[in-house]
Amino acid sequence: MSVTHVSAAAADADVLRRQDPEMAEILLGEATRQASTLQLIAAENFCSPAVLAALGSVLANKYAEGYPGARHHGGCEIVDVAERLAVERAKRLFGAEHANVQSHSGSSAVLAAYAALLRPGDTVLALGLTHGGHLTHGSPANFSGRWFDFVPYGVDAETGLIDHEQVRTLARSHRPKAIVCGSISYPRHVDHAFFRAVADEVGAYLIADAAHPIGLVAGGAAPSPVPYADIVCATTHKVLRGPRGGMLLCGGELAERVDRAVFPFTQAGAQMHTIAAKAVAFGEASTEAFAAYAHQVVANARVLAARLAEEGLAVTTGGTDTHLITFDPAPLGVEGRSARGLLAAAGIVLDCCALPHADVRGLRLGTAAVTTQGMREEEMAGVGALIAGVLRGRVEAKRAREEVRELAAAFPPYPG
Repeated sequence: MSVTHVSAAAADADVLRRQDPEMAEILLGEATRQASTLQLIAAENFCSPAVLAALGSVLANKYAEGYPGARHHGGCEIVDVAERLAVERAKRLFGAEHANVQSHSGSSAVLAAYAALLRPGDTVLALGLTHGGHLTHGSPANFSGRWFDFVPYGVDAETGLIDHEQVRTLARSHRPKAIVCGSISYPRHVDHAFFRAVADEVGAYLIADAAHPIGLVAGGAAPSPVPYADIVCATTHKVLRGPRGGMLLCGGELAERVDRAVFPFTQAGAQMHTIAAKAVAFGEASTEAFAAYAHQVVANARVLAARLAEEGLAVTTGGTDTHLITFDPAPLGVEGRSARGLLAAAGIVLDCCALPHADVRGLRLGTAAVTTQGMREEEMAGVGALIAGVLRGRVEAKRAREEVRELAAAFPPYPG
């Protein structure tokens, strides 16, 4: 592994090496892992050096409960400017009347959306967990399933697409207080206009959980939920390439309710270094270069999905509109968890996921990180062939691992 492949971590490691050599080795080890394997986890990406710089800045020292101009601590005049910049950039990027950038994660953003609109015991209609819904969409192990009465809708058994008739029927029958649209593993665009119409018919709020596609929305590669949803919940990492965190977008009429749901109801001190990094990411996402990147992410995913299908893997919905691909490796004689292990041994890192209308686990991957590295359609076709070769047992793990190292070395996440 050449020094340039881990240079982004080298300066930090030099500081740590003097103070804490044990942690320095851990940092460099992770940098090497990221630079020598294929990161195909759909929820992951590589932050830009500028985002990383903001994350590691002196803003990490500042306590700033509250909002700009109304903090509970002194000395916030500089961080107020940083947060206002993040808010204005988010509003401009997504065409929203209001943005809250304080949520620590996508899940905490969803919690805040529920807190702003719902009360314990309210009925909520959301995509079922086995069909791609998130834990915050009604899992009994999560606050959502404990505090609210979730009614799940699903996808069609033949097409894998959201069953709109079922959504409409369930909404009319249960009259939910809110409808949630969004998924962690649905590879197609959500029809926000349809969900808005159903929500209006039954008098429900519409909450869009856009954690996965929001980066594509920023780059004009996916339709925006902002004109349709009462509240949009999102993460700032994934395709958006920002720091790990969440945000909420809404109209002006809900701004105060959303802000109070974040602080003081669901969380306290804002992480100002993370908010500054979000501002950097929003600025980067407003460029033509990012728009080209977002469209390339989708182009790469479509080529990879097509190649996996050609190799005999069962790709759900027959393809993808986004960065996401889900598929069943069973046609090649291996189940999901075993398949993930085989691919991990080859240096191909991805996740298992639930498959609708099935009792087995499938695989979920995404193309955001490898696209950040500069890979394009040709490389994606090769990756698809390599995945199939490993799962069929035609390519030994040692040989596959070497191919992955060579590919990763040709496209380092932080070159130079």
